[in-house]
Amino acid sequence: MQREKFGLLLGLLGVICFSLTLPSTSIAVEYFGTTVVGLGRTVVAAILVALVLIVRKEKLPSLRQFKSLAIVALGAVLGFPLLTSWAMESLPVSHGAVELALLPLATAGFAMFRAGEVPSIKFWISSVIGSLAVIMYALHLGFGQLQFADLALLAAVIILGLSYAEGGRLAKELGSWQVIAWAIMIGAPFFIIPVGLNLTTEMINAPFQAWISFIYLAVVSQFLAYVAWYSGMAMGGIARVSQIQYLQPFLMILFATVFLGESITFFTIVIALIVVISVILGKNAPVSKKGDALEENPVKRA
Repeated sequence: MQREKFGLLLGLLGVICFSLTLPSTSIAVEYFGTTVVGLGRTVVAAILVALVLIVRKEKLPSLRQFKSLAIVALGAVLGFPLLTSWAMESLPVSHGAVELALLPLATAGFAMFRAGEVPSIKFWISSVIGSLAVIMYALHLGFGQLQFADLALLAAVIILGLSYAEGGRLAKELGSWQVIAWAIMIGAPFFIIPVGLNLTTEMINAPFQAWISFIYLAVVSQFLAYVAWYSGMAMGGIARVSQIQYLQPFLMILFATVFLGESITFFTIVIALIVVISVILGKNAPVSKKGDALEENPVKRA
């Protein structure tokens, strides 16, 4: 129980760090562009990661582990950063925050197939309540009509959900920070050329907040936040820890209010409370492993 509680705490820390990703992206992409913000963060993070791997003399992952790392890299290193950077050029942070609230369902769904976790009915009921709450919030704000940027965000949700589930499963055998570290090292070499082609001299004169936002994306969003997040999932369970993600859209809106001047309404606070209640219910819901029922009933297994 103590291990699960600590895992939930690490998951919460990761979610708080991730909640600053869209606001930071919205600021940085205006000055650096989609490619540099979406892929350049990985190139910068790779320098830090390489130093850590060398100092710690980490062993290379096995071929089987590399296959899983490729899935993590596809979502967390390539797909999500690039798609969200493109979407944030035309959408407000609150818009993106609402759609990313569907991420816990995507993560839990992939966890069932990739990690063998079987959430209970109570877990899924709490997930549906949380999802319906954010959908109501989206409809209230008039986000019912999908744009191409909306499709990009939905694709980001699906691909990152798979990446989270795969990374959480792999973290149990490879190590939490090692998962995202090796995923970054896999993706970074392919990003150097496109990032280099999109660099301009005007970027040097970008304002201080743009540089701070980009550095945050590279060091925290792309690496340190994943260390906390994958550690949390490895300790507390992928499906259960993923419930904390329901807090993420409202933390994003809060940070957008503080750093971007976007307004927050009473309706937002009410929906946030509903989502928090669903997180608490989901956190306490039982989550079993495939095959547990057969182990408890040998007759059924025979």
